[in-house]
Amino acid sequence: MLPGAPHLARTADGRLRLEGHVLADLGRRFGTPLFVYSRAAMRDAVAAYQRALQGRPHLVCYAMKANSSLAVLQTFAQAGCGFDIVSGGELERVLAAGGDAAKVVFSGVGKTRAEMRQALQAGVRCFNVESTSELDTLSQEAVALGRVAPVSLRVNPDVDAGTHPYISTGLKGNKFGIAHDEALAAYRHAASLPGLRVVGIDCHIGSQITQVAPYLDALDRVLDLVEAVEAAGIAIHHVDVGGGLGITYTDETPPRADEMVAALLARLDARGHGHREVLLEPGRSLVGNAGVLLMEVLVLKPGSAKSFCIVDAAMNDVMRPAMYEAWMGIEPCLLRAETARTWDVVGPICESGDWLGRDRTLAVQPGDLLAMLSAGAYGMAMSSNYNTRPRAAEVLVDGDQVHLIREREQVADLFAHERLVRD
Repeated sequence: MLPGAPHLARTADGRLRLEGHVLADLGRRFGTPLFVYSRAAMRDAVAAYQRALQGRPHLVCYAMKANSSLAVLQTFAQAGCGFDIVSGGELERVLAAGGDAAKVVFSGVGKTRAEMRQALQAGVRCFNVESTSELDTLSQEAVALGRVAPVSLRVNPDVDAGTHPYISTGLKGNKFGIAHDEALAAYRHAASLPGLRVVGIDCHIGSQITQVAPYLDALDRVLDLVEAVEAAGIAIHHVDVGGGLGITYTDETPPRADEMVAALLARLDARGHGHREVLLEPGRSLVGNAGVLLMEVLVLKPGSAKSFCIVDAAMNDVMRPAMYEAWMGIEPCLLRAETARTWDVVGPICESGDWLGRDRTLAVQPGDLLAMLSAGAYGMAMSSNYNTRPRAAEVLVDGDQVHLIREREQVADLFAHERLVRD
């Protein structure tokens, strides 16, 4: 098993396998670029959270922005998960995959009135509200529909999660949530509005977090507010501690899910809040290391300053390196005996930012297949059609079964809804 990649291993003959399936064979069969996911890895990841929460009132809500493919959502729905959504489109995906709207929490700073109506009619479990103006709008829409909207206020605790600034969400300078010192007044306002029912409190401080301490700092600030809100006569049923637990891409050592959950539960108990229902919103930690992206080497371009290994995948398939300068493991699907050299692995897109891995030591030849590891999160979900490139196909392996869960787009699909002007 390779570091950070459950169910991925290299056999004695040098072939890379996922759940026993030879990745090179899958790449040849379905074409490249190709996302391949392990269903067992996803199930194992969510089971770690569920075991740690056993005996406590709880709900694990998969943060589906990490990977919203229907078969992935189906896997978590079948495991008893709820879902953390941030758009009406994501709600439609949950329902199409067999998810239960009553287990959905609707987050996001910019919900439209149409999305609010859609979620109210579907009967979502809770709206995670991020501003007082959103409270006013949601109240109006709920009253107009004759519904009651269950609400939880997302509080910004001003806690540094120690992660990339683009994925930090719990600081004063971030756009998310209601400032900690304004939250009590916001709760009073929510309790006064018709069509709303306060049910909880929510906090999410960032993504790819590799320490427990920021979670505990945030939880302490949230519990301070719970006590103040309940002293004001407003009951809080659940505490949603968000998600953001990191995974191993290279040398990171994030806590295991059960370690993080145990620390959070211990803090809740120590402060007298052990009776409350706990919600968690993991995303990356459930799917990140369950997936790989397969790509074919097109051209080797040695140079005096840099040598480039040009592949058929690109920044439109995986944005993380270009957007965050993220390091993602890249492994040959079949080890070669020849001497390796240092390459920058790049794609065909007309941007200097189109790189997938810098300074990688690889023994490769044109036609070889490479696997980008830890590609199950924020790969397909953030992919685009830049340079009129069709998005990749997706495959789910499940024991001895191989399922094509998304067909490869065709170029004609990309402009099927466009129209020429008739002069």
